Amino acid sequence: MSYTFETAQPEPAPQAPRPRSSHAAIVLAVLAVAYTLYAAQALLLPVLLAMFFALVGNPIIRLLRRLWIPRFVSAVLLLGLGMFSTYMLGRELAQPAAEWVREVPKELRDLAPKLRSLTKPVTDANRAAENIARAAGGETAGKVQVVKTEVNDPYRVLTSTPRVVASVLAVVLLTFFFMVYGGDLQRNAIALLPSRQQKKLTVEILQAIETEISRYVLTISIINVIVGLVFAGLLYVLLDVPADEALLWGTMAGLLNFAPYVGPLIGILVMLLMGFVTYDDLQVLAPAALYLGLHTLEGQIITPIVLGRRMALSPLVLILALMVFGWLWGIIGLLLAVPLLVCVKLVFERIDGMEGWATLLE
Repeated sequence: MSYTFETAQPEPAPQAPRPRSSHAAIVLAVLAVAYTLYAAQALLLPVLLAMFFALVGNPIIRLLRRLWIPRFVSAVLLLGLGMFSTYMLGRELAQPAAEWVREVPKELRDLAPKLRSLTKPVTDANRAAENIARAAGGETAGKVQVVKTEVNDPYRVLTSTPRVVASVLAVVLLTFFFMVYGGDLQRNAIALLPSRQQKKLTVEILQAIETEISRYVLTISIINVIVGLVFAGLLYVLLDVPADEALLWGTMAGLLNFAPYVGPLIGILVMLLMGFVTYDDLQVLAPAALYLGLHTLEGQIITPIVLGRRMALSPLVLILALMVFGWLWGIIGLLLAVPLLVCVKLVFERIDGMEGWATLLE
């Protein structure tokens, strides 16, 4: 009889728990990141804008590649068409925009008596309350004169113009290189990762961002162009607005629609001002009413049907993102807030343990 003795295998030592950062360190890290994003905007904004435009063009480039058109030629054609369209649109809008810039101050001076008559009771009540408060405090009711000084610095204008031109050229060149060499850059960056699991996860995240964000941005861009054209047509047909001026307001409506909630609110205020300046009686509300009705139809029916629930974002989170990125980067931040938020949501959906954060954004 023989006995076989098995030696017990030593149990693997438990891994030490990962140290957790304190709440103060997390707050300091968030503040440091926010300050870095604000301070480095001159460097970051051209790169982010170029990536945004490349995401818009990538689906079109893929379609052209199916027609055996090289990627380099497709990028050149797409960029050339975009720059030519922008130039033609700017040339058409330059004259009506310049006329409005010249005429609005005079029209506002004519509008001021109407607004003063409407607000006269409130103004008189405030003035009486101020006089009573001054009399009770033993002060005279004399008006305080505020002297404003304005310093015109021509050197600032001369130095800022080359920076704007350089930023535009940087965006154009970076967009071209992202369109042509973005795929190679991704593959080379993924090859630097140490493990196969990390490479697989990174590929899935980048493919999801590249595919879904490209589709999202292109779809939203097409919808906003249609909104601008329809709004211009409504102004031209229903309110007898001149064609070039209607195109100006339609372009404004399409651009503002890239910033949900905030953009349409600004558009309604602008249309109210335009109505007060241009029309009389109840017709002053017609441009704002048309804009509000079209935006409601697009935002509540058309866009949810086209995009579905996958790209749905919480309105509260969206407003907070617009406030943060608008504070950091101004108008460009409002343009980039939604794509960046969608990118964050897609990343959270594909990382284990972060699915709850993705649900929080919905």
